[in-house]
Amino acid sequence: MALLERVSTLVRANLNDLIDKAEDPEKMIKQVILDMQNQLLQVKTQVAIAIADQHLLGKKQKENEEKIGEWMRKAELAVDKQEDDLARASLQRVESYREMSENFAQQVIDQKAQVENLKSALRKLEQKLTEAQAKADLLITQHRRARAMGKASDASIAIGDGSKAAAFDRMKHKVAHSEAVSQAKSELAGDNIEDRLTALEREDHIEQLLSELKKKRATPA
Repeated sequence: MALLERVSTLVRANLNDLIDKAEDPEKMIKQVILDMQNQLLQVKTQVAIAIADQHLLGKKQKENEEKIGEWMRKAELAVDKQEDDLARASLQRVESYREMSENFAQQVIDQKAQVENLKSALRKLEQKLTEAQAKADLLITQHRRARAMGKASDASIAIGDGSKAAAFDRMKHKVAHSEAVSQAKSELAGDNIEDRLTALEREDHIEQLLSELKKKRATPA
């Protein structure tokens, strides 16, 4: 059956190989699990149908065997009544039903084998699905961790880039230079005020000396 071939393929499938070929590992993992779950539902349906067919064949076989007994009794009655033609016809029916019974018996055997094959495939798929789900959880966690580590490494590399470090140093020196210039201007501004105050004090002193000298010169000896 094509279904059994697909199940066999899934049972043999190596999840790691599928992941290696996937562009998006996490998406691929979820898709594989979903496919296996769908296959599992299909196999369960096929198993149920096969079991129903097995019961139906068994019922048909039993009914056929009852027909054999029924026509054998009719043949015996015809013989008792010395109705050879009826006995022959009844025995022909007996042989016909007997052949059908043999066919039903073989179909029942084949159907039982088919049911067992489907049940075996179902058990394997259930086991494989359980294992795959457990492995999928681990793989998804590993993938997310690896992706996070990759982003952290990229960020670390970006931060450690020489050009960025040089730019940072240039900005640092520029800020320091600006601070120095501002401080110098402030000091210069302070020095200018002190010089002006000193000049005023000197002018006052000169004016005072001049006034005293004038007074002294105006006073008679």
